[in-house]
Amino acid sequence: MDRIPGATVEDAGKMLDELSTGWSQVSVDLVSVLGRLASRGFDPEFDYDEYQVAAMRAALEAHPAVLLFSHRSYIDGVVVPVAMQDNRLPPVHMFGGINLSFGLMGPLMRRSGMIFIRRNIGNDPLYKYVLKEYVGYVVEKRFNLSWSIEGTRSRTGKMLPPKLGLMSYVADAYLDGRSDDILLQGVSICFDQLHEITEYAAYARGTEKTPEGLRWLYNFIKAQGERNFGKIYVRFPEAVSMRQYLGAPHGELTQDPAAKRLALQKMSFEVAWRILQATPVTATGLVSALLLTTRGTALTLDQLHHTLQDSLDYLERKQSPVSTSALRLRSREGVRAAADALSNGHPVTRVDSGREPVWYIAPDDEHAAAFYRNSVIHAFLETSIVELALAHAKHAEGDRVAAFWAQAMRLRDLLKFDFYFADSTAFRANIAQEMAWHQDWEDHLGVGGNEIDAMLYAKRPLMSDAMLRVFFEAYEIVADVLRDAPPDIGPEELTELALGLGRQFVAQGRVRSSEPVSTLLFATARQVAVDQELIAPAADLAERRVAFRRELRNILRDFDYVEQIARNQFVAREFKARQGRDRI
Repeated sequence: MDRIPGATVEDAGKMLDELSTGWSQVSVDLVSVLGRLASRGFDPEFDYDEYQVAAMRAALEAHPAVLLFSHRSYIDGVVVPVAMQDNRLPPVHMFGGINLSFGLMGPLMRRSGMIFIRRNIGNDPLYKYVLKEYVGYVVEKRFNLSWSIEGTRSRTGKMLPPKLGLMSYVADAYLDGRSDDILLQGVSICFDQLHEITEYAAYARGTEKTPEGLRWLYNFIKAQGERNFGKIYVRFPEAVSMRQYLGAPHGELTQDPAAKRLALQKMSFEVAWRILQATPVTATGLVSALLLTTRGTALTLDQLHHTLQDSLDYLERKQSPVSTSALRLRSREGVRAAADALSNGHPVTRVDSGREPVWYIAPDDEHAAAFYRNSVIHAFLETSIVELALAHAKHAEGDRVAAFWAQAMRLRDLLKFDFYFADSTAFRANIAQEMAWHQDWEDHLGVGGNEIDAMLYAKRPLMSDAMLRVFFEAYEIVADVLRDAPPDIGPEELTELALGLGRQFVAQGRVRSSEPVSTLLFATARQVAVDQELIAPAADLAERRVAFRRELRNILRDFDYVEQIARNQFVAREFKARQGRDRI
């Protein structure tokens, strides 16, 4: 501390007081009651995988752990402590933003194990020092810690990149020898439905975030009782060993900051990857994804049921985890229950004034529905890329197999700011496995033309349009803005211009819906542009910006091609079903 200019023991003491936490049985009980009150709109029993719980219990007996949870809702903050209580596991000290320490909530939560930390500490070396030493002390005493691996709520429904701030302090404590190993235990938390999607949709359209406070808390808790939100699913994938990624304490990484940061990144991404792989696909996500593709056209119960079966077959083949609500989509009754649960604008509209009920998503509800759709994209990401790579290879010159692989890797590179991917070697293996459904696929691909048409017509399901189109539409809007933008255009100006141009594109029908016109999607679109070196002065900047926009338009053309085949599949399926009904 002596090396920090202007640092005093008095200031450090005040910071420690701000970080202080502890356990009071009264506070713990009160927070538990508040937690149950906040989650009363959900089924009272959380959904667990008992095998995972047993494995985690054994692991926690051997080593201290950091529980890193996916973050979609403020409710997550009470889910983790309740989950530990439900399964008779040791309590955890939760880290939370100081913005939640308001009124009586601050003292109450501090006495139930909460550690409040400041959000922006980059310019405060004393606070960073105090926080680092505090985390080291807690680790040395073998207390279990917990925070969101994403650092904040994901307002899009998909998982954000991991934040390394607190993780680096835990790693420093480990490398200093304060523990012989620390487990990084991922926690997947997902919901059938969430009240907060209305707020997220407004935020995507450019509305400012509502500040937290007592009135906000009252309104939040009140809203949770407005209707039934279904189940809360909690999963505990296999923990990651800090020792495995960082080596033994006092090892080489203590002298090599660059290598340590790289190891931290790999370790954090592995935790996040395991969380994603354990996250069950929900009926809400599947139904929302399907209805978003119709762009406001309503579907009947039979149409919903028939179309969803291909996705369920795929998930079964891949042995992907699915929720109980998704399993019920095998029956017409299960599909109806899922569609009805989302009705009344949450975010589906049901029309039942005619011969049979039909369901659709209105334009104003598309951003809300996208949250649910985005929560299941990870399960269909690689198969969607396969479709687009096939479409690209169809009009490629020369070696179509090479063109297929080059485009698959290019799409992976463009989407890396929005989604998690396996490393390049594993990704190629996964793509090859996705193609294994078609015998001698490389031979047929090499022929091109009608052979590629036949491969796509035979593929079930076709998911790229449902899952990925909106992201490339957002990229294309930003690329269009960049055509005549200053070389070093700032983030806020770029977002404002993209919102304006996006609304124009919606009005002109140049994008399929209002969904890509989103501040959230434009933020990652800007990251893509920066990664392509399109927001920095250069002699050939104008030409490269035009070329990038042209590339994105070609990708969107591939989406059109796959979408037409998917529509033809839908029509053929409906014709066959109608013939069956007529025979009856």
